[in-house]
Amino acid sequence: MPLPFEKPIEDLEVKIRDMRSYAAEQNLDLSKEIQLLERRLDTLKAEIFSNLTRWQRVQVARAPGRPTGLDYLQTMFGDFQELHGDRTLGDDPAVVTGLASLEGHNLVVIAQQKGRDTKENIYRNFGMSHPSGYRKAMRMFDLADKFRLPVVTLIDTPGAYPGIAAEEQGQAWVIAESIQRMSQLEVPAVTVIVGEGGSGGALAIGIANRVIILENAIYSVISPESCAAILWRDASEAPKAAESLRLTARDLIELEVVDRIVEEPVGGAHKDPEEAMRRVGEALTEEIDSLTYLTPSKLLEQRRNRFRKLGQVRSI
Repeated sequence: MPLPFEKPIEDLEVKIRDMRSYAAEQNLDLSKEIQLLERRLDTLKAEIFSNLTRWQRVQVARAPGRPTGLDYLQTMFGDFQELHGDRTLGDDPAVVTGLASLEGHNLVVIAQQKGRDTKENIYRNFGMSHPSGYRKAMRMFDLADKFRLPVVTLIDTPGAYPGIAAEEQGQAWVIAESIQRMSQLEVPAVTVIVGEGGSGGALAIGIANRVIILENAIYSVISPESCAAILWRDASEAPKAAESLRLTARDLIELEVVDRIVEEPVGGAHKDPEEAMRRVGEALTEEIDSLTYLTPSKLLEQRRNRFRKLGQVRSI
């Protein structure tokens, strides 16, 4: 199902399909007319997606068909071997962890996983982790340090699960512990925000030496809907909240919250998942290569300095 602003694109795509079908049925040569429409379609896509509002980019970040964390793990990485459990309470399906390889690098990988459909979304709790998910991530951080393996984390969550059971199990405490543990990694760490990066639920596995974001992904302290509900007591004001939050990749690179933007295929990652994942793989490889030769002390220093300078006020 297209996003609201994609309707003109869908209408033109339908027109092209209908013309091809008619040409085949009537044995007519309409190739020139079809090529003209295809060029118009490419121009229309470029115009629409180069001028999206912040709220529209939020919609793209949540679009059905966008590659999930597990899609990246199974497609972009080689030899992925999933590791389960937090060794305390359970195995949170909203966080997928394991060992993998990428262009000659052996890695520890941690991904937040939404579902690909309604049934899986319910099973994965819509990517919202319980405390056991963050404890599982911390177990992987320990593994990475023990075997000197770089860490890659893939962020895609509306936020940590806010339910009563999660709070009773110490959700806020576990998130703080995960932030602290990741900040102390003595191996290279790279984070990729592939969809939604929501609040502490994202930050818990985002304390990396390098933070990459996809062109239409978002990263914010709160969702636009929740922000609107607090400020205006009306979740329908989410578009206004999105403008104020400055949560898009372009905003974040300007604010130096992220280090690099990975351009998505025209139309968004959900239109061409394979190409989107290929581009992320290239960017990840380059970033890991650049960090591999740093000593543990240099990695710690770089990571510490990176996050301590966030939010600094600059006089105009």
